[in-house]
Amino acid sequence: MHVVHIIGAVGAAPVQAILLPMIRIKKILIANRGEIAVRIIKAAKEMGIVCVVAYPPHDRLALHVFKADEAYPIFSDKTEAYLDIDQLIDVALKSGADAIHPGYGFLSENALFARRVQSAGLQFIGPDHEAIATMGDKMKAKKMATSCGVPVIPGFELLETDEAYLRKQSEAIGFPVLIKARAGGGGKGMRVVHEAKDLMEQIGQAVSEATAAFGDGGVLIENTFKGPGI
Repeated sequence: MHVVHIIGAVGAAPVQAILLPMIRIKKILIANRGEIAVRIIKAAKEMGIVCVVAYPPHDRLALHVFKADEAYPIFSDKTEAYLDIDQLIDVALKSGADAIHPGYGFLSENALFARRVQSAGLQFIGPDHEAIATMGDKMKAKKMATSCGVPVIPGFELLETDEAYLRKQSEAIGFPVLIKARAGGGGKGMRVVHEAKDLMEQIGQAVSEATAAFGDGGVLIENTFKGPGI
C-alpha cells in the first residue's frame, strides 16, 4: 500500500490519498446485457480479459451471450434477472471471475451490490460502496461537496410539513424551485414549481412518486434556473 499527497488548487491543503495495490484482472462477469455488455466485452477482450455473462431465458439468443467467452443461465423473473444479486455473484464465483463489471443502469449504482461483491472476495469495477451510498443520496452528496468547498445550488431538505415554513424557505432561495427525490434518478420525484401557491400540491406528488419508485419519500427543494423547457 502506498500513501501519496495530491496537491489541488493553488492555496489548497494537500489531500492524502491511499493507493491500493493493483490486482491483475484476468476474468470478469459482466452484470448487464445488450449493447452495454457488448461494448464492455469488446474493450475487455482487447485487454486480454476473459468475459463471462449471466443470462435469463428470454436473453438466450441475445448478442452479448454469443460475444462472451462464457455464458451461464440464471433463473429469475424477466424484469428482475439482472437485479438478482445472489445469482450474479454465484455465477461470478462458479466461473472463477476475479471481478464484476456492472455496466450502467441495473445494479451499477447499488451500494449493497458493490458491498456484496467485495465481501465475496471479488473486485467491483466501479466506486467503493461507501462512495456509491454517499453520492446516491442527494443531501449527503451536497453535504460532502460543501465540506470540500465545492459550491452547491441553494436549497434545503424537506424535514417540515408546515406550509408557511416551506413557503418562506422556498421564497428565500427564490422561485422557480425544483423539488426532487433525494434517492434514485431518472426524473422520478421531480417537480418544477413556479409559484408558491402550487408548492404543497407539488411536494405531495413528488413525495408519492419518490416513495413508489425508490421506497424513499425524502425530497429536497432547490433553486432552479430558467432555460429551455422550463
